Amino acid sequence: MQTLLQNLLNGIAAGSIYALIALGYTMVYGILKLINFAHGDVFMIGAFVGYYAGGYATRHGATGSPLGAAVIMLSAMLICALLGYLNERIAYRPLRNAPRIASLITAIGVSFLLEYGGQFVFGPDPKFFPTLIEKHIITFGGIVTTNYQLIVLGVAIAFMGLLQYIVYGTKFGRAMRAVSFNFETASLMGIPTDRVISTTFMLGACLAGVAGILVGLSYPKIDPLMGVMPGLKAFVAAVLGGIGNVPGAVVGGLVIGVIESFVGGSQFSNYRDAIAFVILIVILLFRPSGLFGKYEPEKV
Repeated sequence: MQTLLQNLLNGIAAGSIYALIALGYTMVYGILKLINFAHGDVFMIGAFVGYYAGGYATRHGATGSPLGAAVIMLSAMLICALLGYLNERIAYRPLRNAPRIASLITAIGVSFLLEYGGQFVFGPDPKFFPTLIEKHIITFGGIVTTNYQLIVLGVAIAFMGLLQYIVYGTKFGRAMRAVSFNFETASLMGIPTDRVISTTFMLGACLAGVAGILVGLSYPKIDPLMGVMPGLKAFVAAVLGGIGNVPGAVVGGLVIGVIESFVGGSQFSNYRDAIAFVILIVILLFRPSGLFGKYEPEKV
């Protein structure tokens, strides 16, 4: 029972990070029907912003407090939001009326640009994330965790709750859902669709930046290709939950994280990274719309 609870806790912590990244995929797809494969690399940029901002703060004695960590996270969110805006404005908006395959190929190209541009700018060697907050081991009921895991859970839940409020409880959220439902009709009704789409990219990028800081905090080795595997797993999480469905992305991320944790603690630990893609194949075979998605016939 103790091992079960330990794996469950570890899985929820990892799944919370997948969920934050998956939300960016699902929001963009919900509005543009575009799979933004560069999103995982925005997550990588967020981690490197935290690395350099944390290094600067460490040299000036400004780390070690929650306030300093919050400022560093805010810096990552702002830079990632700007990057998300530039991606949409420069790479995707000119192709909005082009065939969907053109946008997909462009997304893959932007992903490679960020990955290998990151290697050129940051260097190909791994970097070790600075200690933003002192690490403490916490034990309760035989389950061992750290304050880092609790911070990851708390921050992830807070941001997922904030996004849920934005989407379902604000005027912008209503505009966002209207654009998602019917782009042309929303435009005719006076909704500034370009602004809504740009802001959606920025929101998703902000969450990716938060995930980058949380990963740097929990697994302190970062490199320019670190966004590839988490990005793909987050995409699987979005498909599992029903891509385009915000609560589904959260559930999908948690499910992937928990399953990975249990596989990692078993004799099949070598296949830990493969399990997400097995889940993707199964979900596409038996429920292509995902757990919470709705099947929509497409006219051809």
